[in-house]
Amino acid sequence: MSLTAMPVQAAGLQTFLAFDFGLKRTGVATGNVLTRTATPQATIAAEGVARFPVIEARIKEWQPDALVVGIPFHPDGASHDNTVRAQKFARQLRGRYGLQVFEVDERYSTTEALTGGAKDADAASACIILEQFLRSLP
Repeated sequence: MSLTAMPVQAAGLQTFLAFDFGLKRTGVATGNVLTRTATPQATIAAEGVARFPVIEARIKEWQPDALVVGIPFHPDGASHDNTVRAQKFARQLRGRYGLQVFEVDERYSTTEALTGGAKDADAASACIILEQFLRSLP
């Protein structure tokens, strides 16, 4: 897994809310640069614009400095339909909440979550995405 956008602009940012975007469910995790770990949060089981009021409540609750969104790719790095959907989701978050949004290549995050025995693969994937991002920071 590699970052699709280098987090050079992350200087000074401390807390993050991460999303593993899906059409029916969106995994969520919180984390910070101090511990460089992520904690799973309840997965959002909403589709389309119905997910945004729940996301807004999470942003108000956690007060993150920035957001992180996992962007899926084929194993060879090629884009697919969900790549485009996740990138659109990241743009929507940027536009709606005015927070910096980092996009992270999330290839294999769900597989890793399931292999690890996660009960909620979406939230576990969001943790994997966020911890990967946090490890990439200087």
